[in-house]
Amino acid sequence: MRTKIKKGRKYRAAVVLGAVLALAAAALFYHFHPAFPFPLSCAVYEFTGFYCPGCGAGRACRELLQFRFAEAFCYNPVFVILLPFIGVYFVARMADWIITGGNHIDKKISVRLLVVVLILVVLYGVLRNIPVYPFTLLAPGGMAEILF
Repeated sequence: MRTKIKKGRKYRAAVVLGAVLALAAAALFYHFHPAFPFPLSCAVYEFTGFYCPGCGAGRACRELLQFRFAEAFCYNPVFVILLPFIGVYFVARMADWIITGGNHIDKKISVRLLVVVLILVVLYGVLRNIPVYPFTLLAPGGMAEILF
C-alpha cells in the first residue's frame, strides 16, 4: 500500500531554489563561454525554409546573456518584448506554488489576452516570411542593417 507523502512549503521552496540555481549556473556558463555551440538551428526553418515565430530566440538569449539588448532585439523582437512578461508569470507561478501548493495564477489571466497574444505571434511569424522590405527586417538579424 502506497502512502501519500505530504510535501510542505520547505520542500517546494527547495525545489524552486534548486531550479533557480541551475538556471543561474547555466546563464553564468553561457555568459562566460559565449562561443559555446549554442543555439541549435530551428527545425521548422531547416525543413521548410520559413522562419517560425521563435526563429532567432536562441541567438537573442545568447545576446541577452552578454547584455547586448539591441542585438537580441534584432534576432527576435517579439521574444525580447514578451520575455519580461513570461518571467513575471513564472515568478508569480512559483511563488504561488511555494505558498499554497496549488495554481491560482492561471485563473487570473484573461483568455482573451492569451488569444490576442497568440494571434499577434502567429501574424508576426507570417509577416517575417514576406520577402519584401520592410518585412525582411523581421527576419532574424534583419533589423541589424537599421540599428548598426
